[in-house]
Amino acid sequence: MIKRIASLFAGHIDLEDMGQLATPANDRLYDNAALATVFDKAEAMAVAMDRLGYHALWMAEHHFQREGYECIPNLPLFFVHLAHVTKRLNFGCGFNVAPMWHPLRLAEDYATADILTRGRVIFGVGRGYHTREVESLGGVLQDADANRDLFEEQVEIILKALTSDRFAHRGRAYDLPPDVPYRGYRVEDLTLVPRPLYRGAECWQPIVSAKPRGLDFMAKHGIKGIVGGGSALMAERPIVAFKEAYERAGHDVALGQNLCLGLNFHIAPTREQAIREATPYFEEHLKMFAPLGMVPMTDAQMSRLGERGGWDDAGIPTLTRAVETGSWYCGPADGFVAYLEELQEKFPGLEDVNVQSSMGTPGAVMIEQLERFAADVMPRFTGRGQASAAE
Repeated sequence: MIKRIASLFAGHIDLEDMGQLATPANDRLYDNAALATVFDKAEAMAVAMDRLGYHALWMAEHHFQREGYECIPNLPLFFVHLAHVTKRLNFGCGFNVAPMWHPLRLAEDYATADILTRGRVIFGVGRGYHTREVESLGGVLQDADANRDLFEEQVEIILKALTSDRFAHRGRAYDLPPDVPYRGYRVEDLTLVPRPLYRGAECWQPIVSAKPRGLDFMAKHGIKGIVGGGSALMAERPIVAFKEAYERAGHDVALGQNLCLGLNFHIAPTREQAIREATPYFEEHLKMFAPLGMVPMTDAQMSRLGERGGWDDAGIPTLTRAVETGSWYCGPADGFVAYLEELQEKFPGLEDVNVQSSMGTPGAVMIEQLERFAADVMPRFTGRGQASAAE
């Protein structure tokens, strides 16, 4: 039964043009003042969502994106600020990319944010997917096995540090603490100061490939999963695989339990109007994510994405097709209610859902869509939102 409704904002600024006829992704270049507007945009979303009764606003950690797509580099720091301008809204780290951090510094930053916000920060980690970011900040991404090995060791260190009075770690990448003298004795263990007081070691992770190794690691450590990208209705295989991994670890869970499903949406009086309005945002989403391997395409299609227009004869996915297959919802509010009710029936353990606008959507449109959802859809599932949206 769906209990909590959140939204994801990856951190794009308002772009001056969007879609296949607009500036190609790699040709975008914004000055510093424009890039810094992402913080005001995110704050406006947070304030609106707090008023409307949403559970959480998830954001993404990214670096060096002069193209304006994902521009928030430090989630715990920003969330401490956002907690000061809101009353109840929680903030999800979707996600801190562990290979770009020293694991103990990440654990400290999260613990500090947990205490300063009184438990309103939800911790999340990921492996990363931008070579420019991960490799520049000292991690490894091009070698997938090395990336996985590093990530798993880092997460084990983080969880141990968050939950132990004293801890030590001896691994392939880290030897913690090092064998050094300190104030008259040899250092044998460490204590994270401070540790979280509220959420403890609750942790979320994205589910992308849904391979057994990754899912078994999550189940072993009790890590919850987010299936994103708006493909929830088609994503039964990873959801079933996640349940099976938890069962292999000795946990009896319902289908959808410990998961959050991400749904891209656009509400309008008719499906045709919603598709027409959201198509430029969908096309901008393709320009950003397909070359990074997030949307399967041929080399010829990828090449066409880097050009202005001419997509119609290249077989590039369309929003109309995405709506037909259920990977997006576009249409009236009552149809979205039915869409979510179908999810509840299909995944009876599901309690968390993210509803989100696509990459490129202007801030004013994102807030308007969140208001429509809060007024006409959310009360059917959480009993919250309708009164707040009318204020």
